[in-house]
Amino acid sequence: MNHIVTVQDAVTAFADFMEPTNAELDAIEQEMPVILADVDLLDAHIVTLDRTPTEVDERRIRRARRRALAARVTLVNRVAGTILPGGAA
Repeated sequence: MNHIVTVQDAVTAFADFMEPTNAELDAIEQEMPVILADVDLLDAHIVTLDRTPTEVDERRIRRARRRALAARVTLVNRVAGTILPGGAA
């Protein structure tokens, strides 16, 4: 006997109550500089996939890597500067 299964899970997976919360959207907004810097780094690497990197390509990758690291440091310093609830000494 073949059982008929419902597609309820697939339908409710995209229901209105599954939208990101404001806190999640704020977290994404805070991380956006890191995301964009990582995209630039990936773009720099993608350009060199089908060829040997030139000196200009290598400089572009180094600059993109530095920007990505700087964006991460800025994010970590910003998050570390926030006081977390709990009051650990």
